[in-house]
Amino acid sequence: MDTTVYNQKGDSVGKIKIPESVFGVKWNSDMVHQVVTSMTSSARRNTAHTKTRGEVRGGGKKPWKQKGTGQARHGSTRSPIWVGGGVAHGPRNDKNYDRKVNRKMKTKALFAILSRKLSDGEIIFIDAITMGEAKTKNAINIISNLRKIEGFDKIFNKKKNSALITLGEKDDSITRSFKNIGNVSVDEIRNINPVTLLNYKALIILNPEASLRLLESRLKQKATGDAEGVIKKKFTAKKKGATTKKKVVAAKPKSL
Repeated sequence: MDTTVYNQKGDSVGKIKIPESVFGVKWNSDMVHQVVTSMTSSARRNTAHTKTRGEVRGGGKKPWKQKGTGQARHGSTRSPIWVGGGVAHGPRNDKNYDRKVNRKMKTKALFAILSRKLSDGEIIFIDAITMGEAKTKNAINIISNLRKIEGFDKIFNKKKNSALITLGEKDDSITRSFKNIGNVSVDEIRNINPVTLLNYKALIILNPEASLRLLESRLKQKATGDAEGVIKKKFTAKKKGATTKKKVVAAKPKSL
C-alpha cells in the first residue's frame, strides 16, 4: 500500500509504503466496541460509596414492640426504608470495574481503527515539522497550511477533538506550540490506543518511517501479564524444607 506524504506547508513531497498489517485490517465493530468498553470501564474510578444498614451508626434498639401497636413491624431504624438508614444496592468503592482484554485483541482493534480512518481519508502523513520558536502563532500557520489538503479543510473547524498529532519521538517545541490550541492534541505514536483514536476526527502522523516501525513492533510484542489477558497456569509447589508424610501401612501378620 502506498500513500502520499506532505510537508508542513501542505504540499505533496512523495509517496511512502505503509504496511497492510497495520492499515489494511478489516473493520470489526464488535471487537472495537468490546475493547473500547473494557478500556473505559477499567479506567473508571469507583469513588462513590454508600453505607449499608450494618455500617450506619445507631439503630440497635427496636423502635417499638413487635405486636399490639397497629403499626408495621420493624427491628431497626437503620433499615433502608427508614430516613437516615442504610442504602440498599448503592454504589460501593470496593467494586472492581476492570474488564480483561488480551493484548493481541487490543492491537487488532487499534489497527482496525487506523485502517478505517485511512480509508475514510482522515489520516495525514507529514514528513516533519520544524519550529523556529515554540509559539502558538507558528502552530496556527501550520494548521492553516494543512487545510489546503483535500478533505481537511473542514476538519480543523471542529471546536473539540478535531485532530491528534503523533510524534515519532518526544519534541517539546511542537508540544508547547500546539498546547494552547484547544481542538488539537499532541502525543507520541507509542501512546496511542483505540479510545484516543476514536475521540479525534483526524490523525496527523509525523516522521512516517519511524512511526510505522513503532506501530509494526506492536505485532511482535508478546502478550505477558494477567492484565493483558494471559491466563496463568495453576500449579502446586512444595514449600522449601517441608517434609512429606509417609503413608503408614499396617504390617500383615505372619502366618503360623
